[in-house]
Amino acid sequence: MPDEILDDTPYDLDTPPPPSKSQRKREATALQELGEQLVKLTTTQLNRTPLPEDLLASVRTAQGISQRGGHKRQLQYIGKLMRQLDEAEIEAIYTALATMQITRR
Repeated sequence: MPDEILDDTPYDLDTPPPPSKSQRKREATALQELGEQLVKLTTTQLNRTPLPEDLLASVRTAQGISQRGGHKRQLQYIGKLMRQLDEAEIEAIYTALATMQITRR
């Protein structure tokens, strides 16, 4: 094996390896599905959900788009915005949605 291919940097056993591409894709898909759930909410439910202003505006825009292609692109954009949120914000959204589902039953 040529020396250029070998990596001389030591592997640190204390740090976990970065997530695989498949894992990152699963996480992105899950966040996009969460965004789809947000788009299905009513205005009152959206107001009770803790969302950043740009994400809330994008969700409301998606609710107004009736064309299939445009709606799908907007959902992908919402997924992109969701990936920029931190864990606490995402957890708060999941909690708010779970609370709404419990009270609806």
